[in-house]
Amino acid sequence: MKKKITLFLPYNGFEQTQKTINNFYASGLVPKICLITTQKNLVPINNCELIEVDSFLSSSTFVELIKRTNTDYAAFIKQDTLIDLGQFALERFIDVAESTNAGLVYSDYYEIKDGTRFPLPVIDYQTGALRDDFNFGYLMLFRNDVLQNVKSLLEKNNYQNAGLYDLRLKISQHSPLVHISEFLYTSIETDVRKSGEKLFDYVDPRNRAVQIEMEEAATEHLKEIGAYLEPNFTKVNFDETKFEVEASVIIPVKNRVKTISDAVTSVLKQKTNFKFNLFIVDNYSDDGTTEKIKEFNDSRIIHLIPERKDLGIGGCWNEAAHHSSCGKFSVQLDSDDLYSDENTLQKIVDTFYNENCAMVVGTYQMTNFKLEEIPPGIIDHKEWTWDNGRNNALRINGLGAPRAFYTPVLREIKIPNVSYGEDYALGLAISRNYQIGRIYEPVYLCRRWEGNTDASLNIVQQNNHNYYKDKIRTYELMARLKKNGKLK
Repeated sequence: MKKKITLFLPYNGFEQTQKTINNFYASGLVPKICLITTQKNLVPINNCELIEVDSFLSSSTFVELIKRTNTDYAAFIKQDTLIDLGQFALERFIDVAESTNAGLVYSDYYEIKDGTRFPLPVIDYQTGALRDDFNFGYLMLFRNDVLQNVKSLLEKNNYQNAGLYDLRLKISQHSPLVHISEFLYTSIETDVRKSGEKLFDYVDPRNRAVQIEMEEAATEHLKEIGAYLEPNFTKVNFDETKFEVEASVIIPVKNRVKTISDAVTSVLKQKTNFKFNLFIVDNYSDDGTTEKIKEFNDSRIIHLIPERKDLGIGGCWNEAAHHSSCGKFSVQLDSDDLYSDENTLQKIVDTFYNENCAMVVGTYQMTNFKLEEIPPGIIDHKEWTWDNGRNNALRINGLGAPRAFYTPVLREIKIPNVSYGEDYALGLAISRNYQIGRIYEPVYLCRRWEGNTDASLNIVQQNNHNYYKDKIRTYELMARLKKNGKLK
């Protein structure tokens, strides 16, 4: 007997929904389709049940969906969009679910944009794939027996927006989440922004209530799997090592002839009550950047050209942090950004001492090349809290800027020799034992322009970045489980 699927999909009264319904009924594997709506008095579609809910993604909604599932599987479409199934797509979903005992199965898909179909591959789920924006695509297949097992756990929460996130975290504790590397359906793109414009959705103040719920769900998950860390931190002894200068600003650079002079100038004009220097790690620039650096005549500048030719941004940081002239605190500045005023460095160093922390993260303001503020404006990462920041750090995709480190800790941990995510890896590793201090006023100007590395990434680049950060989280989860005695 063939396995059967109950389908649930959001419904707002659009004509496209009928096409999706026809596609699924034509498969012969879907005996029941339920339309989920937050609107009152919508006209139902023939042969479909209409379910009125308070929110598409609330805990109560998913509890209701589970109650209405009496087939072997439940399929959920997460947005009101057209889904055109590929050849034997549902059979493939079920076959993989049966073979792997997966609690959740998802696949690659196609997306239609401006009348053209593009492939949208997604990535494998890992233990550390805890970010709430993990892309499962539009169509997810759940095994019903797994749903029934977690229903009572969902009923304990009353999330308005974190219901689906909470559901997949709880499923992941007991069953695999399996990715089919095949394009099994086609949809229509609903978010046409560039990748660089989507990066900051989770710090948009309008989404604050959503983020609080997501943090609660993630924290509960970490407690349930034994990876939660109490707010107990190792004290930092700032006198353990002697340094010639108090702070070193570190600028890794390659081919930034248009921006490097502004960055260097913003450092040299800093006013402090301590000595500092500036490391410019010039990673074999060939566009005139090296010559621009040499135009500065200041004894505080240490211009390094590494002997190695295999260094990413992290490797360049290691060159400076392990240099004998590096200061007690290593402070970040990207080669296309600026400090907001002449007091930034002083504020950062003061925060180390005031909060006894091994890392400090500031607040930055998004600007264009003319230093005019652009959306989303000020990025303050207020989701970081003193007591739960290091747990919530496993959910979000970054910690903010500028970043600064107590150099002895930096030297002990070492920085991954990559050019993306190296700062996030450091933040997770440091927060495992030490407190991270925060500055909630803008001290840094992040200039967005077409030369930025993440201004507009293609899907392969986005997937590579996300997969690497998920891998970092996986490593960190294992380290925290070991720290808590849950992993031998």
